Amino acid sequence: MQKRARQAITMALAATTLVTGASTSAQASAVPPAPSATLSSAPLSSAPLSPEAPAGRPAPAESASPDLASLVEAFHAALRTAYKDMKKAKSLPSGVATATSFWDAQTASGKPMRYRTLASPYWPLGTKVRITHKGKSAIGVVDDFGPAEWAVAQHAVPAIVDLSEKMMADLTGVASNTVRVRFEVLEWGKGRVFRRSGTGYDLAMGRR
Repeated sequence: MQKRARQAITMALAATTLVTGASTSAQASAVPPAPSATLSSAPLSSAPLSPEAPAGRPAPAESASPDLASLVEAFHAALRTAYKDMKKAKSLPSGVATATSFWDAQTASGKPMRYRTLASPYWPLGTKVRITHKGKSAIGVVDDFGPAEWAVAQHAVPAIVDLSEKMMADLTGVASNTVRVRFEVLEWGKGRVFRRSGTGYDLAMGRR
């Protein structure tokens, strides 16, 4: 989410550059060119300059100027998108927690066990979470409930998430393991929640 917010800000800055450049071009095109020495020395009998551009010649520079109103609107839209993304990213929990591993034939969601399967007692089923260990990351989905309260509480940093053994092996090299990880909730799920309180609830909600 933070990456999308940064991308939106980059777009907004690019739009700012376009607006500034377009304004400069428009101002430059509005300044008439300085008269040349040839014109100043031309005889008075020369044909008068016509106020209209002769047929076949390109239209004045003003008509080719970018639509500043459209550029300004695009700039404002990019800023609004960036603000919404940053606000949403800030509201999603993240932190450092203990992660354990598991592998069950069935999950609470009814979906088959797979590499991306996560379990948590506090996050709704379907929640998408990025797990990072020593610089290596994987994105999983909460499809099951766990660890149990006693398992959460037995660690100095609560164990609020179970990783599938395949994900744990991918991140740490050992399928059955207990490690500290960085978690980032990317998107809330709409499924059931097992518990709304407990040892690691505040941590899971980003309040610690």
